[in-house]
Amino acid sequence: MSAEDVLLVGCCLRGETQAIQNLIERFQSHVFGLCFRLLRHRQDAEDVTQEVFLRVFRSLKRWDRTRPLKPWIMGITVNRCRTWLSQRARRPELMDYLQETAASPKVDDAAELADEIQLAVRDLRVEYQSVFVMYHEQGHAYEDIAAALGRPVGTIKTWLYRARLEVLDRLRRRGMISEVADELP
Repeated sequence: MSAEDVLLVGCCLRGETQAIQNLIERFQSHVFGLCFRLLRHRQDAEDVTQEVFLRVFRSLKRWDRTRPLKPWIMGITVNRCRTWLSQRARRPELMDYLQETAASPKVDDAAELADEIQLAVRDLRVEYQSVFVMYHEQGHAYEDIAAALGRPVGTIKTWLYRARLEVLDRLRRRGMISEVADELP
């Protein structure tokens, strides 16, 4: 918890426009980045980012002032993305098909490996995917991820370990890495 967070939230709860704008500006790139990474569509990420901030402002009075604000907001973000993904899974999207058919040819092995890793992460369970992205791509600490997802640190470490195993397994099956890679330090 920080005194700055408490002050900012207090001003937001009083309806101070500048404070509301400051909160959005402070967390917008983090929220959008996580949404974009989990949803893989810019427009979806923009829509969910707006929903996240609506939820944040509706729920600010329930924020526990003894806990950091950022993990609380990131937890709302993960939950909104999870809901969006479950709703999207019920309806096929033309954009998915168009993106697959318009894919550019692979230029080099590094780009191909990076693409394959992204596909492997996309296929992970939502919990594993969230932890993987928050840790490896956004650089969050275990404790922050645990706070954002409302899970113990041990669970976060387990999910991250399992996510890594699934990504490695997919890369092996696709011939992107060999068994020898397991023996390297």
